[in-house]
Amino acid sequence: MSAFPFDAVVFDMDGVLVDTEFYYQKELEKFIDYLQISVTRDELNAIVGSSHRDFQQVLVDWHERAGLGKLNVEAAEARYEVWASAYSCDYRKLLNPGVAETLAGLKERGVRVALASSSPLNNIEEVLGTCGIREYFEFLVSGEQFKRSKPDPDIYLHAIDRLGLPADRCCCVEDSLYGITAGKRAGLTVIAKREERFGFSQDAADKIIDQLPDLLKLA
Repeated sequence: MSAFPFDAVVFDMDGVLVDTEFYYQKELEKFIDYLQISVTRDELNAIVGSSHRDFQQVLVDWHERAGLGKLNVEAAEARYEVWASAYSCDYRKLLNPGVAETLAGLKERGVRVALASSSPLNNIEEVLGTCGIREYFEFLVSGEQFKRSKPDPDIYLHAIDRLGLPADRCCCVEDSLYGITAGKRAGLTVIAKREERFGFSQDAADKIIDQLPDLLKLA
């Protein structure tokens, strides 16, 4: 078993552990059709990796564009949630290949593992619990805990502080431009899981891997 070059790994969730970004985008496309409004592909792609707060504002803007009046963020999200409740999501089917294997491999190597996601904490708990991987994470950090989520570094700075390690002894695993930017601003080595469907650049990452188990090959 090869030694791992970092003492801790902080994972993003959506797009890295589970292929939810693609699922959520398809769900949003259906919602747009329901509202009968025109949204460009660039607008849809711009949401990928954004914070829950930014997503709420997008919903407000879309409702106004659809001529449904200017709603506050709570009302706009409530309308979306009522619509989305008709659709069920089995997160186990969206779990990316090799996730459990990778997490187990890190544990065997004595590497500490945490999670920092822009998603709300209740959603994080639901996804990890449903997929049977919650036990691998020392702690969970949600973007809703901060005034500014990714691409701002606060979420990762908080994770580093909780780990009690210097940034150069930690790495993060991301996919979106927002997440990669946040990790770099926090002084972390950023490993990007390759993502080519949404048109954003991953060039700022320190390394790009094709599948999560490739993480165990780092030297």
